[in-house]
Amino acid sequence: MKRKICIFTGSRAEYGLLKPLMDEIKNDNDLKLQLVISGMHLSPEFGLTYKEIEKDGFAVDEKVEMLLSSDTPVGISKSIGLGIISYADVLERLKPDITVVLGDRFEALAFAVTSFTLKIPIAHLYGGEITIGALDDGYRHAITKLAYLHFTSTNEYRKRVIQLGEEPERVFNVGALGIDNIKKMNLLTKRELEKIFGRKLKKRNLLITFHPVTLSEQPLEEQFNELLKALDELKDTLLIFTKSNADIEGRKINRLIDEYVSKNKEKAIVFTNMGQVLYLSTMQYVDAVVGNSSSGIIEAPSFKIGTINIGERQKGRIKAKSVIDCEPKYESIKKAFDILYSKKFQDSLKSVENPYGNGNAAIRIKKVLKNFPIRSLKKKFYDVNYTLQIE
Repeated sequence: MKRKICIFTGSRAEYGLLKPLMDEIKNDNDLKLQLVISGMHLSPEFGLTYKEIEKDGFAVDEKVEMLLSSDTPVGISKSIGLGIISYADVLERLKPDITVVLGDRFEALAFAVTSFTLKIPIAHLYGGEITIGALDDGYRHAITKLAYLHFTSTNEYRKRVIQLGEEPERVFNVGALGIDNIKKMNLLTKRELEKIFGRKLKKRNLLITFHPVTLSEQPLEEQFNELLKALDELKDTLLIFTKSNADIEGRKINRLIDEYVSKNKEKAIVFTNMGQVLYLSTMQYVDAVVGNSSSGIIEAPSFKIGTINIGERQKGRIKAKSVIDCEPKYESIKKAFDILYSKKFQDSLKSVENPYGNGNAAIRIKKVLKNFPIRSLKKKFYDVNYTLQIE
């Protein structure tokens, strides 16, 4: 009998990372792919991205509405509750052998809680990472404790999952799925990209992705306006904005982006949802990813471009030498741009190595999902002897 692997996705970025794994499972005769989509995928405000999933040839088993039209803490909390209620019926119908959850979003937490309560083994991707400036940290570590199998993107993160009490034989360092996409996708040419943009690339080009810093004490609008002020001073530069996810106060950022682009049409464009192919294709031709997205940390170094990482949202992640950290203040951001365009920094990009691997994460994950024996969900708490180094 085929082992049923149920993958959950609630956001565009998450799907983009999961796609190579979904392809591997779909094409394996010993596995059956089940797909549950929810969250932003079903929201017109965020581009109805479930259509992109279906266009890619995946059959969606269940579509679960759980996202309220509110990005307040109360609204997000209610969305989590609605998700748990809805996912329970879905998983009872599908009866998967393993569920797969990626990352650290509230939609994923709700799905993991439901899977755990229904005694379905959970495979968690991207555990052990740290993002000090966001609620994501708590969501991620909570999912780690609910999960049975763990797939981390670096060995350091594997050690951290073990430090959380997970037994080493269930924790696998496989690298980042985002690198698989870079290696395997047919990315767009410069001419194809310019046709989509409706304009030529400029002498300088920047990809800007900024998400809410959910634990920051500095007001969100103030942080983003500091970035816009620094961007406004750049000459002969095309600013390519992507909109924020459905996080707390994400709509505030999207409103500010729309206002800025409408006033600066000659130098700025915006996308509600770029999709993985367009997003990665754009990375090929920009000078840097600017903002606080994990893509600037994980994928950008593989293109040997810079990253200007603003604020604390990604604080704690392992970073390549191509990442320039700065404060969410005008002077600090301006200084980061000076560093980015300096000859010394540009020369250093040629030798940048990505700490998140060289691809083939999807194949490694699939092999474990296919073959790992699951006899009991009882887990021992693995106590780390701090005088010994974890292998």
